[in-house]
Amino acid sequence: MTLMQRMSVQLDGNEMFYVDFKNRDLVFTMPEFAGKWTIKGWVQQAQAQHQICLNNLDVAVQAEKSPPEEIDPPQSTIYPRDMVVLGKNNILVCFVTNFYPPPVKVKWTKNNAEMKEGVTLSRYYPNFDLTFQQLSTLSITPEEGDIYSCSVEHKGLQEPLTKIWEPEVHKGPNMAATAFCGIGLTLGLLGVGVGTFFLIKGNNCN
Repeated sequence: MTLMQRMSVQLDGNEMFYVDFKNRDLVFTMPEFAGKWTIKGWVQQAQAQHQICLNNLDVAVQAEKSPPEEIDPPQSTIYPRDMVVLGKNNILVCFVTNFYPPPVKVKWTKNNAEMKEGVTLSRYYPNFDLTFQQLSTLSITPEEGDIYSCSVEHKGLQEPLTKIWEPEVHKGPNMAATAFCGIGLTLGLLGVGVGTFFLIKGNNCN
């Protein structure tokens, strides 16, 4: 059985703030666009709702005679935060969602070597279907041939869920080759023009 240690409030899917029951505090997670603001009595109301939830949970567990814990394995996606430019700093994001219970463990590798520096792992956030989501990021400077991976561990998985990412850069046309082709085409057209001129000139002479 998983007991939540916080209650959060979201706006359009983005968490605005949450109540930390352990520290009995209100924690804001969105930027303070309009300055600092408070909600009187919110912590106390959240604690009261939390206690009601625990009481209902005890009744449900006794009625169901301790049912097995629900377990949902995670799904993951790996993608770069910004447009990829070789040799330029970027952020790889590993988005993990639809898992229960929390949390998950995330491991990054670069060319089969585990990466520990430049790694972040967010708190887990609730989804509307009562599963959870979590983000992990890795600071990178991608080069051609690099291979990155994000491996997720969870009690609902028999083995780590691994996603691979390789930098894909769309290269523009080779400027030297383009210039060479342009010069060749110009000379070819010039040759055709000169040949046509002499052909017409010869016919006139005859």
